[in-house]
Amino acid sequence: MKHGWQHHWKLIGILLVSLLLVVAGCAKQTKSTSLLSIKQIKTNIGSKLVTTRADKQKTLNQSYQDKVNSTQYSPSTPYVKVNPYQTSPLTALVIFQTSKPAKVSYTVEGKTDNTSITNSVNGDYTTTHQVPVVGLYSGDNTVQINVSYQDGTSETQELNIATTTSLPKYLKETDLKVTKNNKSKMDIGNNKLTLVVRTTKQSFAVDADGNIRWYSTLYTQHMIKQIHAGRLIMLSKNKQSENVYNDLLETDYLGRVYKEYNFSAKTGVNNDKLVSSSSKTKTASNSDTTIIHHDIMELPNHDLLATVNDGSKYVEDTMAVISHKTGKVTKVIDLKRLLPASMYQDYKSSGGKVDWFHQNSVEYDENDNSILISGRNQDMIMKISMKNDKIKWIYSGKKAASWPNKYRKLLLNPTKGTTITGGQHHLTLLEDVNNDPDSENVTLYDNNIDVTNGNSKTSGKYSQGVQYHINAKKMTIDQTWAYGKSLGKANYTEIIGSTQKLFNNNYLLDFGFKNEGKESNIIEVQNNKQVFNLTVPNPSAKAYVYRAYRWNFYPSDYVFDVTK
Repeated sequence: MKHGWQHHWKLIGILLVSLLLVVAGCAKQTKSTSLLSIKQIKTNIGSKLVTTRADKQKTLNQSYQDKVNSTQYSPSTPYVKVNPYQTSPLTALVIFQTSKPAKVSYTVEGKTDNTSITNSVNGDYTTTHQVPVVGLYSGDNTVQINVSYQDGTSETQELNIATTTSLPKYLKETDLKVTKNNKSKMDIGNNKLTLVVRTTKQSFAVDADGNIRWYSTLYTQHMIKQIHAGRLIMLSKNKQSENVYNDLLETDYLGRVYKEYNFSAKTGVNNDKLVSSSSKTKTASNSDTTIIHHDIMELPNHDLLATVNDGSKYVEDTMAVISHKTGKVTKVIDLKRLLPASMYQDYKSSGGKVDWFHQNSVEYDENDNSILISGRNQDMIMKISMKNDKIKWIYSGKKAASWPNKYRKLLLNPTKGTTITGGQHHLTLLEDVNNDPDSENVTLYDNNIDVTNGNSKTSGKYSQGVQYHINAKKMTIDQTWAYGKSLGKANYTEIIGSTQKLFNNNYLLDFGFKNEGKESNIIEVQNNKQVFNLTVPNPSAKAYVYRAYRWNFYPSDYVFDVTK
């Protein structure tokens, strides 16, 4: 009997263990299957094409078409319209006809050496001319219009163009200070300006003297990017008074809207986390709600790839491909489905939303149809195939032993002297000069804050721009350039920032959250010596310099034609 009871209890024990395993398995299954379906994510994003702004511009476009067809305007007496689309006050549209085919260029005369802006109007020889003038000053301007006829003759006409003399509040209150501008070494060419993209309020562009030469009256958040045909993609909102940034505009420097995407605003953005010296995270205000939050880029077929919120409690960990033809989402990449579940399930959050990854950049690699992304809150960059969503490589300070086995073969091994990134931003793929998808050069802005897997020994001591070479065959990553460490804690920025590689081995860095966000510091270096230094005081909460770019303010493929 004693042995019988022992056998009975043994069976009960086995049944209890089995039951617990089943319950645990069900719980685990429930937890892992609690992710939103791709269909639901598409619904939550709610993207669509609308024509609201383009419709409002129809009357203006018709007016300008009438001027193009009129014979009353000549090079000596052209039609001039400042701020032609009412959102870009430092631009003008100049229209005239010539008696014989010609090409046109213009120069906005600068106030000092190397600040003039010269552009050639793209297109064939023609007798009708639509000249989009950019780079004006606030106030009086002298603009030289150069007409080169097909028969070899030419003429020059001088125009006096006056723009508004009053900048808007958040530009007027921004006391820009240039402490260095070695123009002979700066990468400024004939028409380059420094574009200052703010986290909110008006974005603007300055010349080497720090004078504002372009701005949009539209509030933008995080993104103004160059796309095809010399156009821009810009995240804005329907009304300046609203908190929601859910209007994505395909526009140009003059403010003409070619396409407009609208989003349903069913999810909330969780802006950059502020990490205190005690390493306790504080979630920034959720008052601004949006679908697209940090970055966007144009794919070769003109579709858009954007970082989005999926509508769940997990934020800033999803990407969506948006059709440029329909405005609908055609593909979703949910990082929760690609990375270990423990990363998002165990991430501690002080609010209702879990910002475990905090994706802040995305880049496309045409060589192998893949994307490169940055996750601030995991101190991680990685590459993912667009074809099958499989991870190609990962670079992170997270110890190899703490990764599940299947991920360990994907980890890049740093060479000696290669730094671990911490809270990094603006991962950028550089031009591939040898057409080798296994050999790539990237830049990023290393905030150098130990969010989860950064370098705790150097965290908070400096921030820097970094360039890496990645060998995907050998699975190595090698640091080939860096600047910022010598500036020390004075230029340490716990959130935001950017690094852009220019020509002549120049680099442009944005220390966007300097002095705890009171100011931003944009520095250009050549051979790690400063050739440009601009300080931008931040006039209001969140109006930091999110990124800084040095761009041609008349791209080589830009053609303005109001008749099309």
